[in-house]
Amino acid sequence: MGCIRMWTLRKRIDQIQNPNQAAAHGTECGSAMNDPRLTPPACRGRRVRSVRGQALVEVAMVLPLLFMLLCAVIDFSHLFYVEMTLQNALREAGRYATTGNHLTSNGTTLTRVNSIIATAQQAAAGLNVSSNSINISSVKGGAGSAGGPGDIVTISTTNTVQMLTPVIAPFFKPNGTYNVTVSVSFKNEPFPAAQTN
Repeated sequence: MGCIRMWTLRKRIDQIQNPNQAAAHGTECGSAMNDPRLTPPACRGRRVRSVRGQALVEVAMVLPLLFMLLCAVIDFSHLFYVEMTLQNALREAGRYATTGNHLTSNGTTLTRVNSIIATAQQAAAGLNVSSNSINISSVKGGAGSAGGPGDIVTISTTNTVQMLTPVIAPFFKPNGTYNVTVSVSFKNEPFPAAQTN
């Protein structure tokens, strides 16, 4: 109430001192607009609405960029997770390959190549790594061979990763997928030559 009384008093003083200027403003707020202490509540509401509108426009401009950035973080984090998991799985398989050992499954002994593939699949936690996507070769034995003692064995795999968000997927062709290729090479230990196969 005190603000309105001061504003009314200020308006009367302005009308007495400058009758032409007071008539020119013609608004309820008059010359008191320049002094925030004397601004009536009706005029203050206009300023608040103006600030709210400006904030809404700024949010509308920035929000799509933030949403796109969030989607990019999610998708690229997933890509890095898949690549690091596959890299770890092939390292585990490569370390197993160097020993010349064989795994057993249901009482039967697996070949070295199948043992290496099984080791890679076990180490690839949470990923579906098919046996067809894992390629094993050695310098002396060629493709499909884990090599003998002292040979160099190479294990590689290529897996297709589907983007998680529909915002980032259109940037990856075809169909929002990305191929992750990982490869490792190890030198076999001097195990008995009978364990080569």
